[in-house]
Amino acid sequence: MPAPSDLVIAVASSALFDLAASDAVFREAGAEAYRRHQRELELTPPPAGVAMPFIRRLLDVGGDAVEVVLLSRNDPDTGMRVRHAIEHHRLPIRRLAFTGGREPYPYLEAFEASLFLSANRDDVEAAIARGWAAGVVTPSAVIDDVGNELRIAFDFDGVLADDGSERIFKEQGLAAYHQVEAANHDQALTPGPLHRFLLSLAKVQRTTTRIRTAIITARSAPADRRVMTSLRAWGVTVDESFFVGDLPKDRILKLFKPHLFFDDKRANADLGSTAAPSVHVPFGVLNGF
Repeated sequence: MPAPSDLVIAVASSALFDLAASDAVFREAGAEAYRRHQRELELTPPPAGVAMPFIRRLLDVGGDAVEVVLLSRNDPDTGMRVRHAIEHHRLPIRRLAFTGGREPYPYLEAFEASLFLSANRDDVEAAIARGWAAGVVTPSAVIDDVGNELRIAFDFDGVLADDGSERIFKEQGLAAYHQVEAANHDQALTPGPLHRFLLSLAKVQRTTTRIRTAIITARSAPADRRVMTSLRAWGVTVDESFFVGDLPKDRILKLFKPHLFFDDKRANADLGSTAAPSVHVPFGVLNGF
């Protein structure tokens, strides 16, 4: 049995390609009309989706340490268009799963996935509820700039760490939040939904200089210290960090230019999407949990 890669990304066809037009056919005209639509356009590749720049560069940078699995709700017949599109874009994706409309999250364990990306919020929420790292791609700028570097940006609370601190801020206010964070600056936070992905990414990052990571968080001093305490406890370093307080994050995103940005606040993901491909992580108190 082959050894698993250090980093396995499961990506839905809805994240890898822009399938909004095809999805509209399914919703408005039904399954058979959708099947005809997919067959008629089988050799016509759909436009690149939000996750395409990230996936393309990750496969290029990571080499054998990285694997991408297509995990699609299509059945094998309607999925042929996606299969041809992968070849068209010359993506070295070897493993594909077509679930015929069934929920894809049960197969994340089988593929040992470190992250699941999809445009289907229900699928992502189901995956997160079962402890998997996952995110919903938001309609975003698809940026695949020149150069060979891969850049990934994360919010911190509710993404890499859990939402314990956010709950204090939401329930007790800013002053109480800063007081608690200052008192616990030397205590690592509990890992959050994308912690698994961060650790796997760190393994790959140790083998290359072509991956850059950043944390872009609304934390500001004195709450910044706990971020570093947590990262050290997890055995992870990042290349850049921005503690921006109440400044809009898109100001940083326009300069860092990540190929994927993760945030648990939908408004931040939507704002970020004007500057970079963005992913909403529907987890914790900010999302009603």
